[in-house]
Amino acid sequence: MCYNGSLTKEVLPMTMTEIIEKKKEGQSLSREEIDYFIDGYCKNGIPDYQVSALLMAICFQGMDEEETFHLTESMLASGKTLDLSSIPGVKCDKHSTGGVGDKTSLILCPLVASLGVKVAKMSGRGLGFTGGTLDKLESIPGVRVSLSPSEFFEAVRKVGMAIVGQSTELVPADKKLYALRDVTGTVNSIPLIAASIMSKKLASGSDCILLDVKYGKGAFMADKAQAEKLAKEMVRIGMRFKKDTRAEITSMEQPLGLAIGNILEVVEAIQTLQGKGPSDLVDLVLHSGTTMLLQAGIYSDAKKARSALEKNLDNGKAFEVFRSFIKAQGGDVSFLDNPEKFPTAIYSYPVKSLKGGYIKSIDALDLGLISMELGAGREKKDDMIDPTAGIVLAKKVGDYVNKGDLLLTPYTERANKRDLLSRALGDYEFSDEAVTPGPVVEETIRLVDGEFEIEKE
Repeated sequence: MCYNGSLTKEVLPMTMTEIIEKKKEGQSLSREEIDYFIDGYCKNGIPDYQVSALLMAICFQGMDEEETFHLTESMLASGKTLDLSSIPGVKCDKHSTGGVGDKTSLILCPLVASLGVKVAKMSGRGLGFTGGTLDKLESIPGVRVSLSPSEFFEAVRKVGMAIVGQSTELVPADKKLYALRDVTGTVNSIPLIAASIMSKKLASGSDCILLDVKYGKGAFMADKAQAEKLAKEMVRIGMRFKKDTRAEITSMEQPLGLAIGNILEVVEAIQTLQGKGPSDLVDLVLHSGTTMLLQAGIYSDAKKARSALEKNLDNGKAFEVFRSFIKAQGGDVSFLDNPEKFPTAIYSYPVKSLKGGYIKSIDALDLGLISMELGAGREKKDDMIDPTAGIVLAKKVGDYVNKGDLLLTPYTERANKRDLLSRALGDYEFSDEAVTPGPVVEETIRLVDGEFEIEKE
């Protein structure tokens, strides 16, 4: 059942056409009108074409704070919610809006769990140039991402964390709406994005929520101002539900880390959990981990929290939690202990620089699209992923290269992909002057006494 109330025409005299007209004219929708729309669509009482019209009107006219909150609330009420109260300790969740090479959850979740934060996380699959956490996990032989509620709860109690796929019983309204938005050009609306993300995060039942809102060429949000607007909207919603919700604005102007692609990213996550990760990925994990430890109340001092995280990356405790997590979900941990056991792609194409200089920029979006063409991503939801496909970078922004130095290596099972090499070369911009890369995390946003506090790096 999508809504517990009785929204018949006798009780609530309205029609979907009237709601569409109202929003088309830029007026605010009431809680009752939003409930009517969500309830009717969930019960198949309102056709796709009318919902499409309303979604398009929302894209053009927007929604105010109250409308967005009520939309989230109504979507949340469309299904079940998880009650994590039987799991001792503070439960934290983390969500990323997605980017090229983003394997953060594989490192961050076991790291904060190693310091006492419980992480009960539901994740999704990749589509297009952004990779999905579930796809990465399933590239480890044996891993199950579909657990029963009792298995999920037991894993969090015993290991300190679990990552599973989104339950079909949680927020069914979002599943229906997103499928329609995806084919009607109505994905890119901040109120709709905020309600979609936050309804699922709230349904997952955690006490604290950390949002990684990425912007740049390799992210869903291309513009920093829009990323900040989305972050504030989601933080505001979370706090109204009395969840400690904070957001980090992170740059995705170049790929995160060195690896793009499922097995390649799992191997990089293993290396990072063993204290040998690339600096930008480590910085992001430590920053996000510090925020989560502060949210959970494990530490009250940011410097002490970060120091504890650094220690558990170096001493192997975070990696041991990762091993336990993979084992609890059926995975073969011998692949973690010996990453050389992972299969490798048939073809690899080293790409060497045709010039010397400092790397000024890397087109993360195009490298993500190339990786998808190699087989590492999905163009359509039912596409099969090649877990061995992807790209490994040898150089990042700020590095100096000589002519003939290796820039990156694409991997694929697909023949005749050499034509992508010159395209990949074009994704690098060089400078004669030294280049200093900016911080990965640019600012942290929280809401205190009704006012936003923005901590810039």
